Formats: sequence, C-alpha cells, structure tokens
Amino acid sequence: MTLDLRPATAADIPAIMRLERLPGYEKLVGRWDESQHQEAFRDPAYRYFLAEEADAVLGFVLVKGWNSADHVTLIKRVAVEGPGRGLGHRMVSAALAEIFSQTQAHRVWIGCFPSNLRARHAYEKAGFVAEGIARGSAYFYGDHHDELILAILRPEWEARHRL
Repeated sequence: MTLDLRPATAADIPAIMRLERLPGYEKLVGRWDESQHQEAFRDPAYRYFLAEEADAVLGFVLVKGWNSADHVTLIKRVAVEGPGRGLGHRMVSAALAEIFSQTQAHRVWIGCFPSNLRARHAYEKAGFVAEGIARGSAYFYGDHHDELILAILRPEWEARHRL
C-alpha cells in the first residue's frame, strides 16, 4: 500500500519539530531548532514531505541534495508518529517515488545507526541495500557514532516499479 506525501511548507515547522522531539528520537532521528528548519526551507537543495491522515501529521521525510549536480540525494531525516506500524517504510517509498520522478537522481542514500533494526528493516523493505558502516560519521550531542549506509540506485528502483 502506497502513501501519499505532500510537500511541506514553513508553516509545518511546528509539526515537524514536534515529531523530532518524540521520546527517544533525540538519539535516533536528530532535531533542529526553528531557525535551522527555516534555513532549510529557503535552500533549494532541501525538500520536506509530510504524511497526514485526517488533518493530523503522522510523519515527515527531509531530503537533502534535491536536484544535486552529481545526481546523489540523501534522505536526511525520517520521523513517524507511533513507529512499528509500517508508516516509515511507506513514507520512505513515497519519498523515493517523488525523488526519482521529479529529479535526475541516480543514487539515493540514507543512514541509520547499526543498532536501529526497525529503521534498517523499513529502508530495506523500500529497496535500499546496506553498503557498510561509515565509522564515526554521525555527530550527536558531542559524540561521534557509526552509521550504517544504505542506498538505492535509479535502475534498481525502476526495476521494482515496472508494471
């Protein structure tokens, strides 16, 4: 089952910040203050997408490298209300559809902490392939952490979506 995402606007920053601040997410998702989100909304390299149901924001996806010259795009942040219901997989799949249909991206990558098996499963279900560990690449709260890098290439995504 696919999920429709809508492009977010700066008016959605409070909802985005609320999701980033759900219990436990400070060490898994990351969070920005309002000025960082405002700056990203002004930067054409970023795109935000929201998943909603009955006017309630259920999650968001933050993309970096939109229309990048090297055709490489990063899904920088994914946050969902009530994890464990398959929403993350559906949001990431919908974000991939937006990226591959609206840009010339050849590669889309995402990172997660190696211990975050729920995120890894969601990303692999969406078609990402684990490539390896980037040692010390994530900086959270004054500490460097390893990051599992996963990616999907346009030909792989297209093969999964042929009718």
